[in-house]
Amino acid sequence: MGIKQYKPRTPALRWTALSDFKEITKDRPEKSLTESLKKTGGRNSQGRITSRWRGGGHKRRYRIVDFKRNKMDVPGKVLSIEYDPNRSSRIALVEYEDNERRYVLWPAGLRVGETLISSTKEIDIKPGNAMPLKNIPAGTPIHNLELRKGSGGKIVRSAGSYAQILAKEESYAHIKLPSGEVRLIELNCMATIGQIGNIDHDAVSVGKAGRSRWCGRMPRVRGVAMNPVDHPMGGGEGKSSGGRHPCSPSGQKAKGLKTRKTKPSDRFIVKRRKSKVLGA
Repeated sequence: MGIKQYKPRTPALRWTALSDFKEITKDRPEKSLTESLKKTGGRNSQGRITSRWRGGGHKRRYRIVDFKRNKMDVPGKVLSIEYDPNRSSRIALVEYEDNERRYVLWPAGLRVGETLISSTKEIDIKPGNAMPLKNIPAGTPIHNLELRKGSGGKIVRSAGSYAQILAKEESYAHIKLPSGEVRLIELNCMATIGQIGNIDHDAVSVGKAGRSRWCGRMPRVRGVAMNPVDHPMGGGEGKSSGGRHPCSPSGQKAKGLKTRKTKPSDRFIVKRRKSKVLGA
């Protein structure tokens, strides 16, 4: 779980920094826990591009990850730590006592051969164990956090991320998320102990355009380099800088325009990620 630097034998390798994959213990996925993954190329059901700059990329199979952690009070043994092309974090293959196998998100510090368990009772506070927020001490790093009981983990699932319980009040916990936002989440929602592994993921540098193409990302084209028919900022004589405020192809302002609308869930946000205390 580190970053591998390369000697600059080519222009691309000069800037390349990739994961060394030393934590990976198995190079083939569990076939019963994978399914086909269809590419859209950024097109919707009408065939129109709704997400630009998507296309190509290596063929993938989706790994079915257990975000709900609803196999209660049955210990499971970690068989392997594997690469998942569909997410930044690693996944761990767990075999339970009844021989059922499932993938879970791999927390830092969890090793092959160790056991983990999900329970609504009070169990050990160790990486990989899942339990309701009411049973987790304040200040403990957590991930794979539910927003509603039984819905499965929805937030704090990317490499190196973790949240913390700041306080517990009535039926809610004050959770500090990786963005800095403080949010109220019900105490009966499940969370998993520990920080997600692959902590050095943010230091990865792809080094060349070709590796982005392997990931299914096409080159981005500036609006000012387009024709007027293609973009509001297109056209002009020579290297014109647009002559108008930066915007999207549909005219949506790109610099600082507030687009978030009032949501029913706003009442659960105690502190915004931009350090603005609500109600102050």
